[in-house]
Amino acid sequence: MSTWNDFKVFAFKGNVVDLAVALVIGAAFTKIVTTLSDAVIMPLFSKLVPTGSYVTWAPGGIKLGLLIGAIIEFLVIAFALFLVVTWLKRRRLLT
Repeated sequence: MSTWNDFKVFAFKGNVVDLAVALVIGAAFTKIVTTLSDAVIMPLFSKLVPTGSYVTWAPGGIKLGLLIGAIIEFLVIAFALFLVVTWLKRRRLLT
């Protein structure tokens, strides 16, 4: 079998197509989480920091506010993925 045929067999397997769909959905979900973090969570956090803005909060020159925002985004995505994987395992759709 030629390389091209091998590639077609690989690329159009269900797993690869599923992975591509998951990647696109993940990118869209990341945008939702970023907006949630930037528009809802971090403005609330800004009320707690001394400067009144998490973006400009930089004790010692380190932009801790931006780091905290990125960590919150990661935690929201990780928790959502945890819920999806748990649901799939309960439904026995994932081994």
